[in-house]
Amino acid sequence: MAYYKKQKLNGKWYPRSVTVGTLTTADVAERLSRMSTVTRGDVYAVLLGLGEVMGEMLAMGSSVKLDGLGTFYLVGKAVGAGVDTPQEVSPRQFRKLSVAFIPEYSRTSSHAVVARTIVPRQVQWVSRDRTSE
Repeated sequence: MAYYKKQKLNGKWYPRSVTVGTLTTADVAERLSRMSTVTRGDVYAVLLGLGEVMGEMLAMGSSVKLDGLGTFYLVGKAVGAGVDTPQEVSPRQFRKLSVAFIPEYSRTSSHAVVARTIVPRQVQWVSRDRTSE
């Protein structure tokens, strides 16, 4: 189940999704090992190396697509005033670097998205507010 809280914005009330904890690399490794013939320790070791390898690949200017998961890519954001000419544009203008993610998806023949791998199809939402529904 997933959780939400009630939030008031501009005089109207809306649900806001919230997390209630963090599962760790060890938790993921344990779950994956139960789904395969690979030991928890082996899965854990691979997951620990994944961040470093992906970082190197992203730094080379590539996106990284992991089957069954999705595609990761770098996004550089320039902050502040721009420059007056194309010749003045420089990577020094980037003030923030982040990683963006697109979940893997499949489409019908009419191009409608029918499934995203890590986006649950059904979620049971439960209120985390102290007030009653």
